[in-house]
Amino acid sequence: MLKFDIEKQNGLMRAGVIHTPHGDIKTPCFVGAATRAAVKALTMQEMRDLGSQAILANTYHLILTPGPDLIKQAGGLAEFSSWHGPTFTDSGGFQIFSLPDVKITEEGAKFKSHINGDKLEMTPESSMQAQWAIGADIHMAFDQLAKSDNKKDMKDAMDRTHRWLDRCIAEHQRLETETISVPQYLYAVVQGGNFNDLRAESAKYCAAKDVDGFGIGGVFVAEGMAEMLETVNSILPNDKPRHLLGMGQEPIDLFVGAEYGCDTFDCVAPTRMARNGSLYTHDGRINIKNAKYKNDFTSLDPECDCECCKNYSRAYLHHLFRTDEITAKVLASIHNEHFVVKIVDRIRDSILSGTFKEYKNQFLARYYSAK
Repeated sequence: MLKFDIEKQNGLMRAGVIHTPHGDIKTPCFVGAATRAAVKALTMQEMRDLGSQAILANTYHLILTPGPDLIKQAGGLAEFSSWHGPTFTDSGGFQIFSLPDVKITEEGAKFKSHINGDKLEMTPESSMQAQWAIGADIHMAFDQLAKSDNKKDMKDAMDRTHRWLDRCIAEHQRLETETISVPQYLYAVVQGGNFNDLRAESAKYCAAKDVDGFGIGGVFVAEGMAEMLETVNSILPNDKPRHLLGMGQEPIDLFVGAEYGCDTFDCVAPTRMARNGSLYTHDGRINIKNAKYKNDFTSLDPECDCECCKNYSRAYLHHLFRTDEITAKVLASIHNEHFVVKIVDRIRDSILSGTFKEYKNQFLARYYSAK
């Protein structure tokens, strides 16, 4: 069983440590989205330098290329990517069910590669097999994303996710007994969309299973996130970690997630926005491409100690983006990823010091007052 120590707790909110074979994760923690075994525009050394503790790769994308077997030959995800720290894999369910021509049966999902059109299939068993080959410390069970917001569709997808979870657990346990390697751990995924009664039902189902932790997945409305997380995390066992899947574009998501009992987060948005010139500052998000930054020789954010903010001006970043220099995307990605990582690190510090409410109110009032 994955070891998770809680250092301090106040209601659902807690600070703790997840102990993995590749190192400890001090929680709450923002996990870098290394979708294809890489965080876009950043090296793993840059990720270490900006303070990242862990990365999350995507099974769907790694199945397409380079393939789980090649990653296994390299020694697993951490060795292959030169990360050498704690690693997660998402099952790829979200990406597969977002494809236009996916066909869902009780057995699994049939779809075409977006790279070359090859016909492929993923089942709960093959997802577990791929994730074991990829060799991340923590795997997500294969789940179904509903194709609409209709409650019946949501319930049907949730029920199938539960049936698939049982198959994931059985295959995970089979591989665990047959594979001679460092331990690997399995998270169940709670579904139910924006319907709190379905979320409660899913949480109860997952809580009763022999898993190491929980992912909270699916598309949901940010405005209702607090109520949903309170519902779910009041049901899930307190002694196991919880990962909020795909949330972290807005700083408020991280504060709400931590306040209502989530321990880790991942999101591609910080680096995606960075590559388009949308950059976080303590006074709100800015578009560095705007003409008003052409002659602005101040730091992007004087309160940030990332490589970008310590060494370069807004005018220089504006110039890099306007001339389409690759360096623009690198520096912007360093900054945005660092900014979000540090928000969550400070959330952790504030939980430990008992000052979370003050930090939350101060940060959010300043960040959103400029909008």
